[in-house]
Amino acid sequence: MTIYQPAEPSVEPSSIRVPSRPSIWPGLSLTAAMAGAAFALREIPGVGTFSPLILAILIGIAFHNAIGTPARAKPGVTFALRRILRLAIVLLGLQLTAAQVAAVGAGGIAIIVLTLVATFIFTVWLGRMIGVERKLAELIAAGTSICGASAVIATNTVTQANDEDVAYAVACVTVFGSLAMFVYPLLPGLLHLSPHAYGLWAGASIHEIAQVVAAAFQDGGEAGEFGTIAKLSRVMMLAPVVIALGLMASRRAGCGGTTARPPLPWFVLGFIALVGVNSIVTVPPGAKEIIVTATTFLLAMALAAMGLETDIAKLRAKGVRPLFLGLAAFLFIAGFSLVLVKLSV
Repeated sequence: MTIYQPAEPSVEPSSIRVPSRPSIWPGLSLTAAMAGAAFALREIPGVGTFSPLILAILIGIAFHNAIGTPARAKPGVTFALRRILRLAIVLLGLQLTAAQVAAVGAGGIAIIVLTLVATFIFTVWLGRMIGVERKLAELIAAGTSICGASAVIATNTVTQANDEDVAYAVACVTVFGSLAMFVYPLLPGLLHLSPHAYGLWAGASIHEIAQVVAAAFQDGGEAGEFGTIAKLSRVMMLAPVVIALGLMASRRAGCGGTTARPPLPWFVLGFIALVGVNSIVTVPPGAKEIIVTATTFLLAMALAAMGLETDIAKLRAKGVRPLFLGLAAFLFIAGFSLVLVKLSV
């Protein structure tokens, strides 16, 4: 006897929905609008003394903490904070020449390396003294001494802290780096720093690349360019620091396992390549003006994205001790590097 079995309903290929990837355009549109607002605000009398980069991050922080960053904008905000920022840093290479890069000199590199090492050791030591968990202290130390959020994320490939610690460290270095953007431009005259010395100080001590650019250019083009070069010299120290932390982590674990591979700072290589191009090829003044404006706008987008990622509440989540550690690390790197800069001039 044949038993009838109903045929399974056929599924038309057109009825199968493939999940679409989140779009980056809402977030990019939001950060671009904030960058445009920052440029527009500079037309107000008295506001024009502030860099559009500082205004952009202020707008981002105010928007995020008062209204909240929309979920659909998150992919674009992350894209601006990482890819757009790195593209802008690469384009900054067209504003510099090899002769300017050589101006950092052996003394400048020595100041940068000594400041980085001393700050990292001090932060980890103080964290242990005041009871901050080792992994969180290492993340704050890396973010403060090297290059902010990107150093925190890179260091966590070997530190392997939990997400809350990573979020706290990123918020911490962002807030204190942003504070430096406002405080540093007020000090060159008071501290009797030349544009060269001020740029070196900013590049050797402020957390994020974009924050260095914002603070250093407030004292003019020479200070801004030298500050950018000094900061990029710090960024290039990221790989050896991550490798060293990985070796220390393996030693603590009592095994000879391999460590995570540090990310290649490709944007630093791109920056250096465009510096080389700019040293050989003369860019027409009209084209250079367009490039400078576009680069500043892209940096303002990245700073707006950074503001949209800065949640003041995260700094309260783990109490005051990690916050105090971040503040102490910020004050140490600022003071230690300033002493070295003053001794070198």
